[in-house]
Amino acid sequence: MFRKTLLKLTALNSIVFFIIFIVSGAMLYGYVANQLLDNVDRDMRQKSQAFRVLNGRPGFAPSSPGILDPRIFILVRDTEGNIMNPFSFPFADMDRVASFLPGLETGAFQTRKINEHVYRMLSQPYARAENIILPPDGARVIVQEVLAVSIVDSEVSMLRHLMVVILTDLITGTLVIVLAGYFLARRALIPIQVAWDKQQQFVADASHELRTPLAVIKSNAELMLRHPEHSVEDESIKITSIIREAIRMRRLVSTLLTLARADANQAELHFQPVNLNKTVTEVAGQFYPLAEMKDISLQVNIVGELRLTADKERLHQLLVILLDNAVKYTLAQGNIAVSCCRQSGQAVISVKDTGAGIAPEELPRIFDRFYRGDKARSREDGGTGLGLAIAKWIVEKHGGKIRMNSQVGIGTEVVVTLPLSNS
Repeated sequence: MFRKTLLKLTALNSIVFFIIFIVSGAMLYGYVANQLLDNVDRDMRQKSQAFRVLNGRPGFAPSSPGILDPRIFILVRDTEGNIMNPFSFPFADMDRVASFLPGLETGAFQTRKINEHVYRMLSQPYARAENIILPPDGARVIVQEVLAVSIVDSEVSMLRHLMVVILTDLITGTLVIVLAGYFLARRALIPIQVAWDKQQQFVADASHELRTPLAVIKSNAELMLRHPEHSVEDESIKITSIIREAIRMRRLVSTLLTLARADANQAELHFQPVNLNKTVTEVAGQFYPLAEMKDISLQVNIVGELRLTADKERLHQLLVILLDNAVKYTLAQGNIAVSCCRQSGQAVISVKDTGAGIAPEELPRIFDRFYRGDKARSREDGGTGLGLAIAKWIVEKHGGKIRMNSQVGIGTEVVVTLPLSNS
């Protein structure tokens, strides 16, 4: 189902990681290149600016810092555009370097590979109109520009090796990038897969629950059509069955709608001050006749006055669900005890019965939608397996907690804790 989505997310994550890796590598390369060449550029600029004509001879200003880098050469250009080597440096590539110098932009650095070496060049104007005597013939020229040339083979070699390392890491790291992208995609799809599975199970369970009353209604209606001459009294049993299943289906649809709205955060709760004592007493009063009909003892014990800020209708629904389950699954001559008290700023509601109890392996799933145990929660009892799911949602929306303790053959206790009103 999610295979294509997984592949797309993996590709997207891998591309993002790949881009991050490339950008990081480019930034690292740029930073190292800037640091390596910045020192050379600084020395070249200082040495070209320190050039002076001293008594007609080439030299450097006495106050200038010493430039000890032997790779930096100083050339000059005269007013006629001729390039000359005033210090007679042994310069094998002099002619080739000189061919590039006329095109240099003043104050800008340029890097060129000539023969086996890489040169960095800088042109600086020379403002002093001074004659300089050039060896070996003693010719006199007027210097117009000072040209600094440096061999940067070691820097370029280091940058080349750095580039090889970055590309090698990129190639070997591609597998890691893809695996990381796949891992993140799988992690991202886990909650989506869980939600999808729950939705599919929910739809399947809802369809199954709706199918039964619809089948009963359809079969009874078809049986009635076989005898159109029968009166309503003759078909009263079938009509009663249809009405009963319609009521059950309406109740189920209403519950499903509540859960759907809860999942979409569209279920509105109207919080207001509620007297818990009064609400518990009212709901218990509704179940006294049912308990009496089943020969069940129903007792209510409320300690102190308990006030909540709650949705009164939902709180009423919560208590109905708990008491309905207790009465439904408690046998004749059994007992149901409802108690309310205050503990640590919380209202504690307990509904304890002496019913059949729930097996330990079923307790972790008892609040799941449509879940019913093999014995206690059967369709014959009229339940849908949604009551406790609704109860849990109501409790959690009120900032409370619900838990269930049960032993087979002894009974079940449901404990609800809700925050009390500050007032």
